Formats: sequence, C-alpha cells, structure tokens
Amino acid sequence: MDSVRTCVACRKRASRAELLRVVLHDGRLIVDDRAVLPGRGAWVHPTVQCLNQAVSRGAFPRALKVSGKPDASPLENRLKTLMDN
Repeated sequence: MDSVRTCVACRKRASRAELLRVVLHDGRLIVDDRAVLPGRGAWVHPTVQCLNQAVSRGAFPRALKVSGKPDASPLENRLKTLMDN
C-alpha cells in the first residue's frame, strides 16, 4: 500500500504517487523524483495552482524548516516540463 502525504499548498491528502516530493538543495527547491534525496521533504501536487499557492503562502520554507525564501525556479521549470508532456 502506498503511504499518504499532505500537499503543503492545498492541504489535501493524497498518495505519494500523486504528489511531488520537493527538497532544498543549495538554496533551491528541486523535485526528488525517487524520494531518496537526504533531508526534509515537502509534498505538493504537480499542478501550477498548488505550486503557486505553496510559494505565495511560504509553505515550502515552513514545511522544510528553513528560513528565508528558497529559489523556486528549478521547481517551476520542472513543472512546466511535466505539463508540456
């Protein structure tokens, strides 16, 4: 059975397969496709709405327990790539 996680943006619960795990690496938010990168992870639906909501509400720094505003551009670029396919 797949474990359930909560999207940091919309707060809806979903299986890990439906969400993207995001980790902080060198001050940038990156997608952890295989959910194996070290450190805290935040889970978000792979949609523009959830990504924008999480960034605007500051959900990633809170979920990842970091201060400041991490660079979300790698995450946004990756999401655009997913949307185009």
